[in-house]
Amino acid sequence: MALQEGLARARGWLAKPRPMLIGGEWVMAASGETFETLDPATEESIVAVAKGGPEDVDRAVAAARRAFEPGSPWRRMTPRSRSRILRRLADLLQENRDELAALESLDNGKPYTKILSGDIDFSTNILYYMAGLADKIEGSVIPISATEVPWPAELGAQGPADYLVYTLREPVGVVGSIIPWNFPLLMAVFKSAPVLTTGCTMVLKPAEQTPLTALRFGELILEAGVPEGVVNVVPGFGDAGAALANHLDVDKIAFTGSTEVGRLILKAAAGNLKRLTLELGGKSPNVIFADADIDAAIAGAAHSIFFNHGECCTAGSRLYVERPAYERVVAGLVEKARRLKLGSGLDAATDMGPMISQEQMDRILGFISSGISEGANIAVGGKRFGDRGYFVEPTVITDVREEMTCQREEIFGPVLTVVPFDTAEEAIAAANGSRYGLAAAVWTRDISKAHKTARALRAGTVWINSYHADDASIPRGGYKESGWGRELGLEGIVDYLQTKAVIAQL
Repeated sequence: MALQEGLARARGWLAKPRPMLIGGEWVMAASGETFETLDPATEESIVAVAKGGPEDVDRAVAAARRAFEPGSPWRRMTPRSRSRILRRLADLLQENRDELAALESLDNGKPYTKILSGDIDFSTNILYYMAGLADKIEGSVIPISATEVPWPAELGAQGPADYLVYTLREPVGVVGSIIPWNFPLLMAVFKSAPVLTTGCTMVLKPAEQTPLTALRFGELILEAGVPEGVVNVVPGFGDAGAALANHLDVDKIAFTGSTEVGRLILKAAAGNLKRLTLELGGKSPNVIFADADIDAAIAGAAHSIFFNHGECCTAGSRLYVERPAYERVVAGLVEKARRLKLGSGLDAATDMGPMISQEQMDRILGFISSGISEGANIAVGGKRFGDRGYFVEPTVITDVREEMTCQREEIFGPVLTVVPFDTAEEAIAAANGSRYGLAAAVWTRDISKAHKTARALRAGTVWINSYHADDASIPRGGYKESGWGRELGLEGIVDYLQTKAVIAQL
């Protein structure tokens, strides 16, 4: 019943073309252009969306700058009032959860039930957590050795002066947030929550494949009491993202996406030395020792790669198994892959939905083909599923060598490579032999081995005997080419603040 009610509300909202949010107003693109967003399960059009371009980005940045100016309603708002807004926004997510889940399932393809228990509940927890930080952003008082501070006699000094020195933690300014298509609503919350917590303002650019929940979230932001111009939502393509990254009146870019696009954003930020938070690609290793609870490890390894259709930056896409357990683990993974039901996210029986687009499906199948051509074998899956929608079978690849393309490159789909190892040193060296370092996991009953391996793995997040356990209090981010900075946790607001030192002679 909840699904049907949510779907009815979503379809009502989709009955007309969707505009963008600029300065508190819902407007169409300056060019008048729109684009179609597609249901990846059916390849059919859902709705036309305003196609933002550089002129719209200019308008949105100007609105965000006005909202950030001293004396604006947002800048005069107390930290506790910002906290109340964040809590109200969290409540609104829950009040509209069925509609949001239906929109997300239509636009992204992921299962409705998993959106409810995963994306929406986690988003709510992030907002509640950040609400608790809004009135706890503090500076410090710094004692200095006043008698040793030089003070020119010509300025009237009569002797050593006393000083009061303190720091202020101030919002960095206008933030450009560019989010991906794999967790559209959750990523919008990831970027919005620290902005609202710290008192910054924002222009949010959702992925062109999945703009719908970001636009609906924009409505909830206004309903929660966020002043006009504080959050602006501009859907569009690469030219809109490039305009935002290059904009000289944007103080910071927060980006989640591929390492390749991250490099482009890094170059664009050089114009005015923008701050950057980048969560980029991953090729995360998952290490199973023979002394692990093998059944639990098999279940965890399957979850690590087939969760969210494998379209997850932290997906455990490289599995290393100690040789005595290798055959059993592969057999267990094959069995689990075969039992997964593929279909529309609006079908309650669906375990795994479609890939986001034809382009992404073709890319994934291309990586599988390259593995076969380089000598790997397909233990299960490896093909497109059906002839309608962008479905790829859950796939397990064996007989893999480290130099193979499927082992080196981020596939971003339900494709797992499995490699045996003989020693812990061999497994750690292989696991670390990647340009990425976003996440990793280790499975063993030996507590010493578990923690030694976790310390040796070069990744921003390491799970022990679990995978994808998460919370709003845990900072996340990457090593190496997997990104800069951290999101969530106490560290998640640091890059949205700047420190001012104030020195007063008494």
